[in-house]
Amino acid sequence: MFTHFFLTLLFLRKKTFCLVIKLRFLVVYFCLFFVCGFLSPQTQPECDKMIEQGVRAMNRQQFEKSLELLTKVKIQAQKNQWNKQLFLSINNIGANYFLLLDYGEALNNYLDAYKIALLEANPTFEITVLNNIAILYAKDKKFDKAEEYFMKAYESADNQNNLIKKGLYSMNLASVYNETKNVEKCKKYLDIALPLLHDVPKLLVEAKIIQVQYYFSIRNYTKARQAAEAIIPQLNQESNREYKGKVLYFLAEIYDAENNYNLAISYAGQSIHLPGTNWEDKLDTYKLLSEIYAKKQEYAKALAYKDSVVIANNSFNEMKNGRLFENSLIKFELQNYQKELSVSQQKLKIERLAFYSIITALLILILVVMWAIHNRIIRLKQIKIIAELELEKEKRDKLILEQKYKEQEALSLLEKERLHNELETKNRQLTTKVLSISARNDSVEKLVNALLTESAVSQNDKLKKRIADIKNELQKDTDWDEFFSHFEEVNHHFLKTLRTEFPVLSSNDLRYLSYVYMNLSPKEISSLLNITIEACRKRKERILKKMELNEDMDLYAYISSL
Repeated sequence: MFTHFFLTLLFLRKKTFCLVIKLRFLVVYFCLFFVCGFLSPQTQPECDKMIEQGVRAMNRQQFEKSLELLTKVKIQAQKNQWNKQLFLSINNIGANYFLLLDYGEALNNYLDAYKIALLEANPTFEITVLNNIAILYAKDKKFDKAEEYFMKAYESADNQNNLIKKGLYSMNLASVYNETKNVEKCKKYLDIALPLLHDVPKLLVEAKIIQVQYYFSIRNYTKARQAAEAIIPQLNQESNREYKGKVLYFLAEIYDAENNYNLAISYAGQSIHLPGTNWEDKLDTYKLLSEIYAKKQEYAKALAYKDSVVIANNSFNEMKNGRLFENSLIKFELQNYQKELSVSQQKLKIERLAFYSIITALLILILVVMWAIHNRIIRLKQIKIIAELELEKEKRDKLILEQKYKEQEALSLLEKERLHNELETKNRQLTTKVLSISARNDSVEKLVNALLTESAVSQNDKLKKRIADIKNELQKDTDWDEFFSHFEEVNHHFLKTLRTEFPVLSSNDLRYLSYVYMNLSPKEISSLLNITIEACRKRKERILKKMELNEDMDLYAYISSL
């Protein structure tokens, strides 16, 4: 084999160049692993690919190649515990032996595959191998066992709601019941299979062939013939030609049952001479022809076909024995291959050990480098944490300063509020003083006016002159000047702002605005100014006009905000 030959050459080359072993070590190592890649698949995808190759070889009847590929996969899957690949390889190995007519070996492999399916609890694997086992028992005419395993497969497919599989296994059950003459159960499972296989042409043809057998079993030859003739056009397709010989044989049986011997012989002859007809169908056809000619009392032909049955049976046994001998050779080759593979793997262990040592050293080096990098990262993290702590400290200091600033600001507001309250108190005291003075002056003025009306006073010129002097003194603005002096002392910024912002305002205007600023009512202001309330309102309008403000403006709110 190529792999063994290549390994041998590699070994000799290593011996020849022993003087430069250090230089060649890596080359030899990689070459050995390259060889190992040829010896067996190393990964699950490689196993899957090799299984596909093995199945294709089996379909082309290249059984030795197929078994070699599948055995490689089996060994590797067992080693790595790849149960899926192990199941597929063993199941297809069983299929190879089935096609080689070695039913015993096929059954052993199917049972091994069934154990794996149960271990994996994989319903798809389980029903696949159950069907294969059942087919094998059916081929060996052990219909009770075939029924048991077909029924397990059917129930599993039904539980999974896999309609195609359910249709397939119900068709197989119908076939078994047809062979055992259980026509009621045959019909039951045929009725299940036909609708489910409607979209699978190849399986539908098989089901219809079983239906032909069923009609023949219940001796409804008309329906059996009609069903068989309806199938024949579909059998000209490449995928269905394998069934043509069987359908022709059934037509021959039907015409024989109807005593139409000529047509029976015609269809039987077509079945025998059809390319691809298997030996079992040929044996059945020879037997049928022998019986037909016996019924026609053509005994020479009947005996001739009887001899043909014997010859065909001997040929079939010779072919089967030849296949069994071929199986033995293949088994021997496989055993020899497994032995060579074991020796090769032992040789590779040494090189693999060296490889693992190198890998271990590299891993240790990588771990050391990673440890150093890890330490460096930790140091950088520590530096970062210290920087973050310092930044956090700065933030806390900033928050403390901001808190102090807010406290100072609050104190300033409190101080400002205190000063404002003091200012309002002084203004109120000043207002009270002004109002009291104004009230006193009003009283005095009324008294003076009353005195002037007295006859004694009016006749005394000297007294009249003194009373007039008192009245003139009351009309002077000395009180206002005194008030203004005190008000300006208390509210210096207010009067200064008014003069700056509104230079057009007169002293009387400032006096009016000062009373407004002191939050006096219009009545109180009119009393202080010795004018009517209406005159007070007009003065307000005039002042607003000078200040270029709207007439509906809240004058107190405006001047308080200055």
